Amino acid sequence: MKISTKGRYALRMLLDLAQNQGEGYVTLKDIAARQEISKKYLEQIVPLMNGHDLLITNRGHQGGYRLARRPEETTVGEILRAVEGSLKPVACMENAPNRCARCSFCLTLPVWTELDRVMERYLDSITLQNVLDGDVRARGEQA
Repeated sequence: MKISTKGRYALRMLLDLAQNQGEGYVTLKDIAARQEISKKYLEQIVPLMNGHDLLITNRGHQGGYRLARRPEETTVGEILRAVEGSLKPVACMENAPNRCARCSFCLTLPVWTELDRVMERYLDSITLQNVLDGDVRARGEQA
């Protein structure tokens, strides 16, 4: 699995909002300048996050974006899933139940299943606040 540019930029955008949440609504222009990301690229990312309870949008003169929740309540996993869709390591795991004709006897499926479990657990254990604090170790049981 490879995180796309959209996934990486979405995380940077939300981290920027978390860092600047005291300023009220933040414009994409300001985020783009600070993060050195094209404003047009950020405009493509916003709709992907709007439907996932990640952003609050305010239109108009004082418009911009804010986090929908506090940084300690928003995980890296949910941000990446909002933008990337699935984070499954192999295509056959995209659907539940697995529809692959080989899944009942596939020797490699347990490898991909465990990799998926570890990645999901890790990404869902890291919040925006953890990233801001520089503390991105896995939470809970060993990853």
